[in-house]
Amino acid sequence: MTTSATLLPAVVRPAVEDPHWLSSDHCAAPVLDLLSALGWAVVDTPEANVHATSPDGRVYVGWLPEDPDAWKRNVVWHVRVQPADGDAWVQEFGLHTPAEAVAGFLAALVAHSSR
Repeated sequence: MTTSATLLPAVVRPAVEDPHWLSSDHCAAPVLDLLSALGWAVVDTPEANVHATSPDGRVYVGWLPEDPDAWKRNVVWHVRVQPADGDAWVQEFGLHTPAEAVAGFLAALVAHSSR
């Protein structure tokens, strides 16, 4: 079977001289900006944690830089999903996961849910 080159995905390679995206700067802005733009309810606490809920209430995202229980598990991002049909599931990301990677995960999740 032969596949046309136009049907194959493009190979994307980041610029080698600019690998800043490979490590976390401990900034939640890429995720929080995305969720705010999508109309999610975003609430910050006096402790500097942030909680966000999707408009349909099925997805929760927590940025937990000051949550002692999360830190014990080396978690700073907590995502909880309750599908309309199916079991709930959780994805967590550690302190060194770049916020851009978490935002990419959430963007893919939201894009998939709108199909």
